[in-house]
Amino acid sequence: MNGSVTPATTPPADRPTYAVGLRLAGRRVLVVGGGNVAQRRVPTLIAAGADVHLVSPEVTPAIEGLVGSGEITWSERGFDDGDLDGAWYVLAATDDAAVNARVCEIAEQQRLWCVRADDAEEGTAFTPAVGTHDGDLVAVMASTAADRDPRHHAALRDEIVAAMRQGAVAARHHRERVPGVVLVGGGPGDPELVTIAGRKALMDADVVVADRLAPRELLAELPSSTRIVDVAKLPRGRSALQEEINRVIVEEALAGRRVARFKGGDNFVFGRGYEEIQACEAAGVPVTVIPGISSPIAVPAIAGIPVTHRGVTHEFTVVSGHLPPGHPESLVEWEALARLTGTVVLMMAVENAPHIAAALLEGGRPAGTPVAVVCDGSMPTERTVLTTLGGLADMLVAERVRPPAIIVVGDVVAVARPQHFAGHLLPGTQDA
Repeated sequence: MNGSVTPATTPPADRPTYAVGLRLAGRRVLVVGGGNVAQRRVPTLIAAGADVHLVSPEVTPAIEGLVGSGEITWSERGFDDGDLDGAWYVLAATDDAAVNARVCEIAEQQRLWCVRADDAEEGTAFTPAVGTHDGDLVAVMASTAADRDPRHHAALRDEIVAAMRQGAVAARHHRERVPGVVLVGGGPGDPELVTIAGRKALMDADVVVADRLAPRELLAELPSSTRIVDVAKLPRGRSALQEEINRVIVEEALAGRRVARFKGGDNFVFGRGYEEIQACEAAGVPVTVIPGISSPIAVPAIAGIPVTHRGVTHEFTVVSGHLPPGHPESLVEWEALARLTGTVVLMMAVENAPHIAAALLEGGRPAGTPVAVVCDGSMPTERTVLTTLGGLADMLVAERVRPPAIIVVGDVVAVARPQHFAGHLLPGTQDA
């Protein structure tokens, strides 16, 4: 008969779920309940552009903040049947099963899709575990309501999105290939410390121009079609001049390729990254930057040494030590630096460290100033050697310190290693 409905022979919860996307922008969505479930769901509804109306006698502070900013409308009371009037979508998320059941009952009568947070099998819809990346939305849900396992689906969602962000899952032949250069900071050395955006840029590249200190293990993960150009700058050995690196990245990009310039640390902290940007801009090559975790902050942190500490230092200074004090090309005011009381972090300074220590001592830094030298920071061979400013030169020889190493000078070293510097007085302390 026309208009008749054939009774289902299979329980609704066991029937396959029909996946669909909802366009809720400008449409009224009713949320009943103001607790933790609502707190998780409301922001995504706001992001979708929904006109969110929330009904609950009480709400969490986070939801109250959304009300105060005008992002949602809150009716400070219990649920009323008329609250569903004009709604397109409903979420029953109270801690009262009877209220949730009533919301679903009225929604069913009005032919509104309703999510029941406490019992997915009793709702007419349920919320999948979702994630987004680069304009793509991934939703993971059970094939039936009875098979819902939110923790499992969230974990699966996380793995898929992480793989997408890292470039391990990508439809390369479908993605628009935009020629140009992206500067990728590789972080302090451990491949796990490369940013998600940086890893993805490497996977997307046609050509990777890599430095010696960039995490080498990541190069093995690149697609076989990726060409790797080695521009390693070995100390006192062969080197690729910066002008040649600039020429390579510009030439490859002008040939229609996507180029990733892969460096250790951060592109703009003694990495000559801006010289590469200038070269690209002069040639009309599009260029973007993906910063890396900066070694002068990250390496001490990994070694358990803060570069600042409340009540101990109000500043830290990062200095390139590739030129010794007194060198005609040095731009560092060593006397002024010595007069500062905060932390000094020295990069590329192993060879010139004795001369730097002498300049700081001559400028007024106490010989007993704590010093930490972190070698091979973040790598399996990492080690930290402790000394004082007066003993730094001898320690470097005794411990056979070789680059790369970060040298931290200042009271923060004593904060982090109080047993080693037991007699050292920190600012604000007094003799007993």
